[in-house]
Formats: sequence, C-alpha cells, structure tokens
Amino acid sequence: MRTVALPVFLILLAACQRTTAPAPPTPRETYDANAGADARRIEADVRFLADDLLEGREAGTRGYDLAALYVAQRYRAIGLAPAGDDGSYYQRVPMLRGVRVDNGGELLILRDGSQQSLAFREQFLPAVNFNESDARIEAPVVFVGQGVYAPELKQDDFAGVDVKGRIAVLFGGAPARFDNDRRAFYSSTRTKNEELVRRGAIGVIQVQTDDEEKQSPWTRAASNWSRPSMRLRAPDGKGLDTFPQLRVTANVSAASAAALLSVAGHDAAKLFQDMRDGKLRAFDLPGTVRLSARTTITPVESRNVVARLEGSGRKDEHVVFSAHLDHVGVGAPVAGDAIYNGALDNALGIAVMLEAANRLAHEAPAQRSLLFVAVTAEEKGLLGATWYAQHPTVPRESMIANVNMDMPVLLAPTRDVVPIGLEHSTLQPLVQQAAKEAGVELSPDPQPEETVFVRSDQYAFIRAGVPAVYLTGGYRGRDGEDVKEINKAFLHQRYHQPGDDVSQPIQYGDAARLALLNARIGRQIADAPERPSWNAGDFFGEKFGQAASTQ
Repeated sequence: MRTVALPVFLILLAACQRTTAPAPPTPRETYDANAGADARRIEADVRFLADDLLEGREAGTRGYDLAALYVAQRYRAIGLAPAGDDGSYYQRVPMLRGVRVDNGGELLILRDGSQQSLAFREQFLPAVNFNESDARIEAPVVFVGQGVYAPELKQDDFAGVDVKGRIAVLFGGAPARFDNDRRAFYSSTRTKNEELVRRGAIGVIQVQTDDEEKQSPWTRAASNWSRPSMRLRAPDGKGLDTFPQLRVTANVSAASAAALLSVAGHDAAKLFQDMRDGKLRAFDLPGTVRLSARTTITPVESRNVVARLEGSGRKDEHVVFSAHLDHVGVGAPVAGDAIYNGALDNALGIAVMLEAANRLAHEAPAQRSLLFVAVTAEEKGLLGATWYAQHPTVPRESMIANVNMDMPVLLAPTRDVVPIGLEHSTLQPLVQQAAKEAGVELSPDPQPEETVFVRSDQYAFIRAGVPAVYLTGGYRGRDGEDVKEINKAFLHQRYHQPGDDVSQPIQYGDAARLALLNARIGRQIADAPERPSWNAGDFFGEKFGQAASTQ
C-alpha cells in the first residue's frame, strides 16, 4: 500500500500549497508501533481528512474538493473502478447556497395596540430563504403544538384552528407516546412543512423548548448565524424541497418564548410542560406578527465520490456503502479555534468505509456488485445522499441495500457496535451472521428517542425504498465497563465543535474491527440468494417500500 499511496499525498500536498494563507502549525503526532496495518491506514485517512488544511470540509468549498480528490485517489489505489459521471469517480451535485444577511430579518409582534420586536441573533433567527432574497409577511398567528397530524395515532395538533393564510407557531419533535419510528418520521421538518403547506400556512415560527435549550444552547447555534445553508438545485435553477408557500420561517429561543406564547390563558413554561405531558392543544394567538428574512442566494456545486467493485454473478445488482465526506467548515471560534475538523464526524466513517473497500477488493468477488459512495452535504440536510438516491449512477432498481457509516464514536475500547435499523428488514439475520464472523457483539440503540435512523444518509435511501442499516460505535467496555458517559461527553462538548479533532483518543483498532464488520455485512448481502426486503407491517416499508418501483 505504501508504494501506491505516495502519489496521492504528493498531489494533495501540492494542491494545499497553492493557497495564499500560511500553513497552520503541524500538531505533534503519535505513532503506535503495535497497531495493525488496517488501523494505521484508517488513522492516516482520518489525520489527512481532519487536518486544518481542509478547513472543515464544508460542501462547496476548496477544502471539501481536496477531500474528494483524496478519496477518489484512495479508491484508485485500492483498485475500485470509477462509477461517477462520464467515467470519473465524481458525481456532480448541483445546489443553492444561502446565507442570512446580518440583521436582515424582523420578528415584530403587534398586539393590543403595542408592538414588541425580537432581536436578531439573540432572540430569533430567520431561516435561510431559497425562494426569495427579500421576503416579508404580516399575518395572524396560530399555535399548533408540535405541528403533527397522524390520524392513525389519533393525533391532530391542528384540531379546532385554521392555519390558512396564517403564521404557524410550533415546537419541534413529536409526541413522546409515539413509537420510535413514527416519532422519527413526524418529528422531521420536512413532514411538518408538507402538512403546513397542505393546510395553507404562509409562514412558520419554531420555538425552542427549555429541554432543547439544555441539550443545545441557543447561544451556540446563534454564534454561527452566518454559516450557509444549502438545497439541491433543479435544472431551472430553483431549489428543490424548499416549500415556497411558506414565505418566511424563523426560530425563536426558549428564553424568548413568552413574548409569543404567554398571552391571556396561556403561559410558555406551562406549554413546555404540556408538551412533556402530551397535553398540548392548538389555539389562536392575538394580534399579528410581521416576519421578514433577507438572504444571499448563489448557485454552487459539490461532488459525491463513487466507485464500484464488480460482482461475479448477479453483477447488475448493487449493495451501496455510504458515508458522508463533508463537515461544517469554519465557524465561530471556540477557545481560539475556528476550524470544525470533523474527525469522528465523519472522517472516521469515511476511513472505515475505505478500509472495508480495501478488504473486499482483496477477496474473491462477491456475487453482487458493491458501490462505495462518499456523499457531500450531509450536514446540509442529507443532500448528497438524496441526490444519489434520486439520480444514481447505476439503474435505480439495481440498488438492493444500503450500509451507512456515520460518526462512530470510538473514544474508549469497546467490544460491541450498534446497528441502527435492524428491526425493519430482512437485513437483520445477515448483519447478525456478519457480526458472528467478525467476532463483534451487537448492542441495541442506547438512545432510541434520538431517532437517528432518519438523521443520516441512510434515510435518503430508505425514502427511495431501499432497506438500510446504519452502523455506529458501541458502549460496552472490553472489561465490562459502560462507556456511554464518554460518548455523551463527546456529544455535549465536541460534536459539531472545533474539539472534534485528531487530538481525541480515537480507538483505531476498534475502527479496524468496525471496517471488518462493514465488509462482512456487505459480503453477506451481496452473496445472499434473495434481495433484502422490508418486514411485513414495517412502518418505513409501508411508507416508502414501493418508492423504487414507482419513481
């Protein structure tokens, strides 16, 4: 591997040196003489992809393009064939880039002959508008709970009110009484917006709850108010899935919720508790709200990086491995560091996928072909994966399963992994057999309430009707200890922060084991006599299972 890897680093070193900015100091590196070659390859990939020179790999930036070049050449070195556009390793992903204008938004509450304005950034933030660079509305306001309409679960947050021509005010999430699958589906902004558009709303204000403030402080998000958002771009230049009927949307901090919601007979703190208790009811709010948003919108392109390992038998069917290559780029400094490196999220996931590909490339070919897709713009809303699932570089019906790898938190030695989504399809026995072969324990999701099955790239394939499994790190220590607190500390202190860098105690040996499991899962699926299918009665199967045949 050393003899073929050297040109990759020389090419990328030359590319990096063309920048006019001075190179940052090189961090002191450690070297584990006892590490296996597979662990060293993973570490080398992570150290490059999470280096400051790539400036956080935000989609549509030069740093991301350098990461894409690196992955393409790693594919070449492994021996994988190009499977992108026009015989290349790259698939073009057209997008729109939107950035809020500083102080370019207003939220003014007009009530009982008086008015109250919320402060841009400190109290509210308009969402990026991909349809109008300068959008303004004033309309009556209605509170609609969590904005959920699920008649099969007898949940109607719109009962007794009319949102047509109005601005809807709502909380995030979905009722706690829902099972995890339905809570995941109905919590999504897309699902809520679709329902609001169907009912004729013209604007949305999502109010942060006190529980959300504890988990993710408003000040942290607000400090990165200028970070761009993105949407996929249609051939006519317009954004896809942008809901132009909702002319202005905005977010309000939990600390400012009372300004909107504490009116006669209602109290914001009481509504927070009602949400926890499942007792929210819709009601009209007095007065009107003037809402505006100004956005700078520009077209931008990024790339998925796609390679193929041809099968020996049913080679026209494909098992799709995926991992997102992007992270969130450069943002508000934390302790003087403004580069959000994304070592675990998701340089490590890419490195694990590359090592799985390396293993499979050095084995006898599987029956079905294998695709390896490093996708862009996951952090912008699963955009690269959505584009690939809708515009694959192989026939759409040939994609039989997706194995996704995103942010394996491997900061302490463990003996297990967590496969998210096993219960939905016939992938379950195949994953269990692969784990047995790899000598890895499988553990249940320790936080099912987080609904991560719909929060990473596998969801784009699920929506296309493709059964999927998402692998992440475990929590059972090798000596029996529980490492969940270590994982939680990462999520609270370094997730989407500059501290997610290579200075963390990343367990590269465990990552190599995860790559072995990844490879064994792909092999099991590729050699199975039958295509995977959704389990009878499964929620996602019933919702999306026919997508592949009807699109």
